[in-house]
Amino acid sequence: MKLKLLICVPFLLLLFITACQDHDYSPKPKAYFRIVFPKKDYKTFTEAVPFTFRYPTYSTVEKDQSRDAQKNWYNLHFKQFNGFLHLTYYDISGKREYDEMVEDARKLAFKHTIKASAIDQKMINYPNRKVYGIYYAIEGNTASSVQFFLTDSAKHYFRGALYFNERPQYDSIEPVVKFIKKDIDTLISTFRWKN
Repeated sequence: MKLKLLICVPFLLLLFITACQDHDYSPKPKAYFRIVFPKKDYKTFTEAVPFTFRYPTYSTVEKDQSRDAQKNWYNLHFKQFNGFLHLTYYDISGKREYDEMVEDARKLAFKHTIKASAIDQKMINYPNRKVYGIYYAIEGNTASSVQFFLTDSAKHYFRGALYFNERPQYDSIEPVVKFIKKDIDTLISTFRWKN
């Protein structure tokens, strides 16, 4: 009898302790990683090119190494966010070429119409620096969330497009896009032609 009691009491005690715990076996919702944003700080792009601008210190400017890259093409890498701002520059030789480039920028932005939930256009106008252009904010699951071009309407044309090296899921990258948009706004507001 003592042996049975010695075996049953610890078993019953263990059963009583484990039965009192509250176990929630409901599935947990999917979540995204917490994003820690760096402090905003900027430096000046000073390469031997016809333009200058300020860009964030937590990014790097690298010469575009793609197969069809041209002179004065760069990528502003945001390695922490797995994205980059593709920057291209062209010399303009006449009004026809200028009109074609402006139309190409519009077509490239509106190519995202199929997946975009909205495309907002904003005029860029800094007459004291001869910097003009259009800023396209593209919402939705698109390959590019921001595109813009800057020109002096005579001999310079500069274009930027933001891309991420991930499958587009706007709800997951929206905080990063909002953060980088402020950097793009700074790049545009500090942009100057050298000649």
